[in-house]
Amino acid sequence: MPTKKQQRTGHLALLGSNVIWGVMAPVSKFVLAGGIISSALLTDLRILAGTVLFWIASLFTKREKVDKKDYLKLFGAALFSTTLNQICYVKGVSLTSPVDATICTSTLPIWTMLMAAAWLREPVTGKKAGGVLLGLCGALILVLFGVHSASGSTSNLLGDILCLLSQVCYGVYLVFFQDIIRKYSPVTLMKWKYTFAAMMLLPFSFRDFSGVQWASLPFEQWAGLGYVLLFGTFLSYLMVPLGQKYLRPTLVAMYNYLQPVAAAAVAIMWGLDTFSIVKVVAVALIFAGVLLVNRSKAAESR
Repeated sequence: MPTKKQQRTGHLALLGSNVIWGVMAPVSKFVLAGGIISSALLTDLRILAGTVLFWIASLFTKREKVDKKDYLKLFGAALFSTTLNQICYVKGVSLTSPVDATICTSTLPIWTMLMAAAWLREPVTGKKAGGVLLGLCGALILVLFGVHSASGSTSNLLGDILCLLSQVCYGVYLVFFQDIIRKYSPVTLMKWKYTFAAMMLLPFSFRDFSGVQWASLPFEQWAGLGYVLLFGTFLSYLMVPLGQKYLRPTLVAMYNYLQPVAAAAVAIMWGLDTFSIVKVVAVALIFAGVLLVNRSKAAESR
């Protein structure tokens, strides 16, 4: 059973990583708005940067030997958490509306809770189910009341299904790959995850790299791209395994609800959105949901 200090480390790591991802949403939108870098190319850049940066980081950390039998598990982890997750999500977002995509993303804790109950025999207590629903309500309120109908995007059934599948894939990673997540250090885990993901995706996107007019990219978009690659990819995924190592899968997934909170905060600071009592209520529901799941009987039984 993790100590209280380890659990605090896990909470702080997940808080930091999800805030970074929340901020990354408007930053990524700014980078893509330039029209030079596509969403698919941005995904490939993140995978390539993650591979390079984690291999460099591994040179400055204690060498960790990976058991031969675990390479297949690491490949599976990369397949579900990165390759399938990103392919389904990027394609889904291109087909459906941003609102639908964000709502689908908010279902991750539900899928994770159900799979953890079936596979890990993690009990679905009243507190846990109530916390997941509270967080979901908060996230939906934040998304639905913060949307401007002038976006021009419409719902699409196939796009919605793909966005849902992306969350199911990540839920599979959180639940079914617990053994290797807890066995290896964050650097070792991410180094091999990104390596296998790069092997699966990058051979099909080489032409996208060569066709980009990199010299035409303004400094501001280079800065935004740097944030996405260094913070939104390397630093955030360096922290996430700490939360996965010390906290239960459902609780890890609950922190997903903080991303729209961070995105809304940045939008308000940039003058793209306004502060309202509705947003206060939404944020309160999200934090109450996380607190309730953390205090469920399942947490006490570990």
